[in-house]
Formats: sequence, structure tokens, C-alpha cells
Amino acid sequence: MPQLVEKGYVVTILGRSSASSYKLPKGANYVVGDYSRRDLICDLLEDSNDVIHLAHSSLLGASVNDPVSNLLSDLPGTVQLFSEAARRGVKVTFISSGGAIYGQANKCPINENHPTNPISTYGLTKLTLENYARFFGEAHGLKHICIRPANAYGVGQKPFTGQGFIATAVAAATQKLPINIFGENGVVRDYLYVSDIASGIICAMERGRLSEIYNLGSGVGRSNLEIIDSIKLLMAESDRKINIENLLERKFDVRVNFLDSKKLFLDTGWKQNISFERGLKSTFDWLNNQKFI
Repeated sequence: MPQLVEKGYVVTILGRSSASSYKLPKGANYVVGDYSRRDLICDLLEDSNDVIHLAHSSLLGASVNDPVSNLLSDLPGTVQLFSEAARRGVKVTFISSGGAIYGQANKCPINENHPTNPISTYGLTKLTLENYARFFGEAHGLKHICIRPANAYGVGQKPFTGQGFIATAVAAATQKLPINIFGENGVVRDYLYVSDIASGIICAMERGRLSEIYNLGSGVGRSNLEIIDSIKLLMAESDRKINIENLLERKFDVRVNFLDSKKLFLDTGWKQNISFERGLKSTFDWLNNQKFI
């Protein structure tokens, strides 16, 4: 969002909460409402050229426990948005999932031609919405781009919310709480700093080819244990011991996932700017200053 404002865009954020959870940059507007409301969506689209669709009502684990609610919360509103955007010629940049869409990887890094075999209802819903975007593009002229991002982390990500392993691991380690990982070493994921996620989305929106799908990641996979080892280095001068609790593997967890973003680079020129080490240090310092740890 700050990057959009800095580039001169007039930004309106639609959220369900009565107020934004974060301080908004000067010039950004916040509108309270549910994106399933057709009248609200139509009103906002009248003055818009682009929509970045980031809304999703449930987390990975919650979607497994209540798949019907997941579908009813996310599918109708997004399909309605696609329909109304197509009517008005508004372009939609849909943020899908780089982790849940592909399922268990045949090989890594994963490119956009890898088979899509989600093993969670979260991934199934994201893939279904990608297909709806394609349908509205072919049948009704919807201008759209789909982005499959890696795991975002960084300044602003609050711990203990059910998502964001890095923020939660840092906070747990410094509070002497156990860090839960599923399986012996945990899962392997692709982590990309939040500002690089944002710049990748903007590059795709501005310079990406319509109706295309783009991976957005670092191309490097790190296990949960490797993340914890990196946190240990930041705590080297502390006498606090990191406690790890190994839990049983979950059937809906993809074991290994990291992404090939070459297509995005070739089409838009996007490159990763923040190294993992630099991003982790910034995240650690921010959490400390915010008194989360």
C-alpha cells in the first residue's frame, strides 16, 4: 500500500474491521464494509481502474475444519466482484496462493506449468477462483492477472494469529514459549519479505500480461528448523533457550514448496530486493520495538 501511494495512485482499502489495523499512509482511504455487498462493490468500482484482491476469510487450518463456510465466505463475493469489474472494464489483480495451489511438488522450484493438485480446501478455493477469473476473462472480457505468492513475512506481521511462521517463531523464542513444528523438521517454504511481495504485485499489475498467472517468490526453500537456527543467531548474545515442540504432520500441509519467479522477471523486470537475513533482522527488531516479544 505505501508503495502504491508513493507511485501516485489514489488508494482505497476495503476492510471488514471498523478501522484499519495499521496506520495508513497519507492519502490512502479506508472504507468499512463486506466485499460481498454488491451495492458497495459497484459504488467503489465506478471510480476505480484497478483492483488488487487480497481478501480471504479463513486460514489454511480453519478452511480444513469448515470447508463449507470457507466456500460460502469467499467464493460468491469474489465471483460477483469479477462480474462487476468485467462490466466496467476494471482490471483485477487476484492474489491466489503459491503454497496451496500446487499441492505436493513434483520438483522444485515450482514454475507456473506445474500441475495444480491442492490438498487443502483453502487451495481448492483459490484454484476455483483462478478458474472463475479465467472464465470471466474469456466469456465477459475481464481484464485480470493472477499472482501466486510465497509466504510473506516482515515488519507489520503480528505473531500468534494462526499464520506467519516467522513472526510467531520469533515471538515464541524470545518469550520462552515452545515453537510448534509439524513433523521432524517441519515443512519447507519459500519466504519473501513484505516489501518484495508488494513490489511484485505492483509490477505484475502495471507490466504483467493480461490473463496470465505469475509466481512470486525467492526461489529458495527453508525448513522450519532452518528458520529457527537463523533466529538463534539473532539471539546469540541472549541466554534464552529455544524450545521446539514437534507435532504430528498434518495431512493438508504441503511438505516442500518454493517457487520459480522467472516468468515474472522476464515479463515485468521484478527482482527480489531484501535478502532473507536482512528481512529477518528487520522483523526481529520490529517485533522487539512493538513489545510483542
